[in-house]
Amino acid sequence: MTDILPSWRDTATRTAIIDFVAAVTDEGGADYVAPDARVAVFDNDGTLWTEKPMVTQLHYLLGEWKKAAEADPTLTEKQPYKAAASGDLAWLGAAVDKHYAGDDADLGVLIAAVAGSSAGLSVEDYAASVEEFYRDARHLSLGTPYSLTVYQPMVELVRYLEANGFTAYIVSGGERDFMRPMTVANYGIPAERVIGTGLGLTYDEEANVVRYAPKLAYFDDGPEKPVRIWMRTGRRPILAAGNSNGDLPMLRFAQGSPRSLALLVHHDDDTDRGDTPYDKGAEQALAADDLTVISVRDDWSQVFPA
Repeated sequence: MTDILPSWRDTATRTAIIDFVAAVTDEGGADYVAPDARVAVFDNDGTLWTEKPMVTQLHYLLGEWKKAAEADPTLTEKQPYKAAASGDLAWLGAAVDKHYAGDDADLGVLIAAVAGSSAGLSVEDYAASVEEFYRDARHLSLGTPYSLTVYQPMVELVRYLEANGFTAYIVSGGERDFMRPMTVANYGIPAERVIGTGLGLTYDEEANVVRYAPKLAYFDDGPEKPVRIWMRTGRRPILAAGNSNGDLPMLRFAQGSPRSLALLVHHDDDTDRGDTPYDKGAEQALAADDLTVISVRDDWSQVFPA
């Protein structure tokens, strides 16, 4: 074990990361990149922390939808409230899998319910609700607080990059304000560097608060990711990390830099250290032959924080 990426095994992947950082930080080298252009972007679910058996935000939303269905029993006749009230989550899992396979037939229904769950809330009240969830909730299969389901090697990678003059951003299909309360504590990434799906917002002049509207402003996945990266940073990243088909445009965007590193986390670990192996939703990305694949099984000596 070394001080550099201590939870990473001494593999070709770790070497590729270290060699890349050395090249872009060598002021006398041909691949030198000035610090203000050392932008690194990371997907969140499945890249920085676990997304199985369901993404964390969906766990939160199930509780909100269940409460809504209890207040209005007619909601139990339609999805996703029906799934939340009954505990039969097959429809939700299928809707997410369909999206990653390119079929968004159920995505509109899901997004409408996501937006509806926070409609009318002030941004401060929503943040308080999310913070309460992060404080009390436990991962559905591991039984641990969500703070202990971050991928330790990826947190080390973020730290290593920032120690070498990089600025790291989270770029996720997850909702921006749901991630913000946990990004500082888990990754050391401040709220202003969180790029995610955005819910509609309105200003309530009488109450002097910003409130959520019952609509989606944009869904930060697939080709939307490069657009949102540019809107926020005004830069093309030189390093990107993801784990799914929806991350491919972001990885390709980074590869447009003269010197870049595009990382793909492959959940292939069959040793019961964390997530069970899965490729679903990442088939296109795994088929690419120009990405640096991170094997959870082979490249990481430790998955979660001790």
